[in-house]
Amino acid sequence: MADPDDLRFQNPEPRIHPTAQLKGVKLGRFAEVSERVILRDVTMGDFSYIERHSEGIYADIGRFCSIASNVRINALEHPMERLTTHKVSYRPNEFFRYQGVDFGFRARRQAKRVSIGHDVWIGHGAVIMPSISIGHGAVIGANAVVTKNVAPYTIVAGNPARLIRPRFPAAIAERLMALAWWDWPATTIFEAIPDIQSLGIEDFLAKWER
Repeated sequence: MADPDDLRFQNPEPRIHPTAQLKGVKLGRFAEVSERVILRDVTMGDFSYIERHSEGIYADIGRFCSIASNVRINALEHPMERLTTHKVSYRPNEFFRYQGVDFGFRARRQAKRVSIGHDVWIGHGAVIMPSISIGHGAVIGANAVVTKNVAPYTIVAGNPARLIRPRFPAAIAERLMALAWWDWPATTIFEAIPDIQSLGIEDFLAKWER
């Protein structure tokens, strides 16, 4: 963790826009939550940010994730097996007295958490369905609907989302996973930034693998 008196670093406290709505949320250092974002029961790691008008529920988001605007993480599930898919069946209290929330259905939703690894980029308008796992370094294209797990360092897009290509060759992806740079102290990342900006990925790995 960076020394708060170290002038190389900005204030590490999470930045939350006043119009955002957060409930049961845990944010890491330097995390950012933009305008009109709604998060419920979500953890988000250091340096990750989520842009305006996005929503997330029952999800764990890693470090250094870039989440664009209008993204939906863990899209609402409706009970299709019941008489009606309407929320009258699981939140009747919104319409009637003496009828409570269906806590069994809520528990079913809570059990289908979404897991998003480190260094994941989720494009504008993407929808992540319940129970999905997205691996480290993956890229989700704009307006994708993710219905299956996404492997680390792959690029997916479309509705439903499908593999477009690997982000890096498999050998490079394995080395990046082993490097786990997202776990480095902020001081090390500070020192590495010039190389991140100027070196090709193989040259960067050759220099920083230890």
